Amino acid sequence: MNTNSDKAAKGWSLCVYCGSRFGDDPAYRAAAEATGQLLAQSGGQLVYGGGRVGLMGAVADAALAHGAHVVGVIPDALMRREVGHDGVKELHVVQTMHERKMLMADRSDAFLTLPGGIGTMEEVFEMWSWQQLGYHAKPVGLLNVAGYYDALIRFVQDGYERGFISPEQHAALIVDDDLPRLMKTLQTQALAARAAPAADYSRT
Repeated sequence: MNTNSDKAAKGWSLCVYCGSRFGDDPAYRAAAEATGQLLAQSGGQLVYGGGRVGLMGAVADAALAHGAHVVGVIPDALMRREVGHDGVKELHVVQTMHERKMLMADRSDAFLTLPGGIGTMEEVFEMWSWQQLGYHAKPVGLLNVAGYYDALIRFVQDGYERGFISPEQHAALIVDDDLPRLMKTLQTQALAARAAPAADYSRT
């Protein structure tokens, strides 16, 4: 009998970065729930930060409800604050944020960023930077829900126009406001990128 994890191994694995709060617009939560559902329907596995609160909890709950295998990675300090998701069967408790980010990256074929705060933005920029440096060849996507990332997108565009971001680097961050289209792009690129050499995250 095939398990969810067997199914995910044959499919793809998506790391989702998002906030531990819901924000001020119901569209953010709706996008998180839709992400979990679409990922499950695509035969994918969710990798995320292991929390049960905010958008993190919403995307995990939706993925679980629709039959996806979910991998959570959470620091021990947050587990002790009782924000770990007790419904996630594969929940890894690590000691440091660096361990958390490395394990999440290693278990994923692609990265998708939903609305979130400074931690979320740090994570997407780090994966984008690691991609530029050649540490991985996995696609990095940014979902602009209800214009949440408009100012950030303008900032990145400004960096490109002022010569600090190369054309290739600028194009490598896949920005879209259409979730199904972005998910399909990430899945297609993720499966193609599997042919690349394995990443060595110890070099970071």
